[in-house]
Amino acid sequence: MLLASAVVVWEWLNEHGRWRPYSPAVSHHIEAVVRAGPRAGGSVVLGQVDSRLAPYIIDLQSMNQFRQDTGTLRPVRRNYYDPSSAPGKGVVWEWENDNGSWTPYDMDVGITIQHAYEKQHPWIDLTSIGFSYVIDFSTMGQINRQTQRQRRVRRRLDLIYPMVTGTLPKAQSWPASPGSAASPPGPPCSCPQCVLVMSVKAAGPLQPPAARRNVPPSGAVKLPPPPGPGAKPLDSTGTIRGPVKTAPAQPIQRQAPSTPAGATAGSPASPPGANGKTGRVALATLNRTNLQRLAMAQSRVLIASGVPTVPVKNLNGSSPVNPALAGITGILMSAAGLPVCLTRPPKLVLHPPPVSKSEIKSIPGVSNTSRKTTKKQAKKGKTPEEVLKKYLQKVRHPPEEDCTICMERLTAPSGYKGPQPTVKPDLVGKLSRCGHIYHTYCLVAMYNNGNKDGSLQCPTCKTIYGVKTGTQPPGKMEYHLIPHSLPGHPDCKTIRIIYSVPPGIQGPEHPNPGKSFSARGFPRHCYLPDSEKGRKVLKLLLVAWDRRLIFAIGTSSTTGESDTVIWNEVHHKTEFGSNLTGHGYPDANYLDNVLAELAAQGISEDSSAQEKD
Repeated sequence: MLLASAVVVWEWLNEHGRWRPYSPAVSHHIEAVVRAGPRAGGSVVLGQVDSRLAPYIIDLQSMNQFRQDTGTLRPVRRNYYDPSSAPGKGVVWEWENDNGSWTPYDMDVGITIQHAYEKQHPWIDLTSIGFSYVIDFSTMGQINRQTQRQRRVRRRLDLIYPMVTGTLPKAQSWPASPGSAASPPGPPCSCPQCVLVMSVKAAGPLQPPAARRNVPPSGAVKLPPPPGPGAKPLDSTGTIRGPVKTAPAQPIQRQAPSTPAGATAGSPASPPGANGKTGRVALATLNRTNLQRLAMAQSRVLIASGVPTVPVKNLNGSSPVNPALAGITGILMSAAGLPVCLTRPPKLVLHPPPVSKSEIKSIPGVSNTSRKTTKKQAKKGKTPEEVLKKYLQKVRHPPEEDCTICMERLTAPSGYKGPQPTVKPDLVGKLSRCGHIYHTYCLVAMYNNGNKDGSLQCPTCKTIYGVKTGTQPPGKMEYHLIPHSLPGHPDCKTIRIIYSVPPGIQGPEHPNPGKSFSARGFPRHCYLPDSEKGRKVLKLLLVAWDRRLIFAIGTSSTTGESDTVIWNEVHHKTEFGSNLTGHGYPDANYLDNVLAELAAQGISEDSSAQEKD
């Protein structure tokens, strides 16, 4: 595509299928390596610019991000945006996550938010781009349209992303231009990661004698093409799997020490240079024994420099060796078209070992082993004004403050412009427990836009008045004990919860009444330790289930699918024997965190008694 200029943003693909931007500083670093061409080696060590990214290397030929300690590969891309958009101005929009740290929005979301901000819109609804959120610029908050939960957002200034001008290439290939190969090499970095990467490139034309006799005196030998349909597949961790056979040892030649690590003569990860000088022979000419020796040599470099090591199976047997970056071996051998059998990282363990019916027991102190929810029954006889009257005190002399719902002064009439409530727009009320003051007109409008279940939640402090209920579709919740222990809880059995929600038709309380909704991934299995606190959490989850607060219908943040059943702000542990996704054990803080989330929904220890009333 031909553009006068554009902003370059480097992005990586996460496990949910969304492209996440690298920071401006990291994008500048990657772009500098791309523009340097083959002299930079074709690999980008992200730890050079951001210590938090120390385990990661980007291979520009395959356009993959490689995690060195686990072998995980993720695609990366070089994306272009309008220079007048947020990345071209150094503007970053972020939301506050549950840990209190800030997470940047996807680039297209951030650009949409910034555009509305520049147009001085009071808010922006993100539904049109697949997210059920509203960004309120007056309060700098993100509001979940289904649950009304709010998070803080912020706009901050950072570096401007790198700019390019002229014709932009369609394919994001490397090197960026043929002429870049002739540039003189820059000084090599001395960090441990670069010691490994550069020492691999400086290892010289490693090859069997017979292969060396067939190499012409000038010109580089191209790398083999990417594996075709018959190549060994990657497993779920990005590790190449396959059998390995032992080959006879061959002598190894090393490049003279005087050769610069970043010389333009070529490298195992580089395409042929444009200067016609003697190139480096491709790794396809190496046998397995030589590759093993090379990997071990690089291992010693990193072990000596103090880089943590991870195990990898020896290529000649099963005894363990300790290369610091096991995945580098995978990169080298996969480039040569050879199968690799690295030690696997921890497996995802979603379910416990098989359990017979006789081993499944009821939970002491908890009645029954399952319960169902049905469609909501509308409460009749009370108007919104009558409901709010229970929670409000009249304010005859309003303070000189803004109503945080309509942002008009409390001494002036409400600025709400939607359907007209039956109360006067200049009436002001104070919530009885928290003391926050609003236009009564605004509170009635907010109630009408919600679940209309007889409860009210203060938009400022989230105090709940009445009994909050949700819009969870009909389903079944089962719960029982199984005779296995969770990681981190070796002294007790496990409470297993099984949620089953079928697809159906949305009701009047849902986003799109009359439209069908999907229910993916059911039945969903969740786990709690059978401890005193674990049983307490279970009892409160049962209250949340009865109040229809466990699930909602909305847009999935994982798949982007709309009109589907989603979790509703109460986190569950769905991994039984691992914690690779953050949804498993061990997690010392989980039970306390979920109790806090339930409390935010108005569910605490006195909720059971309140349910009986």
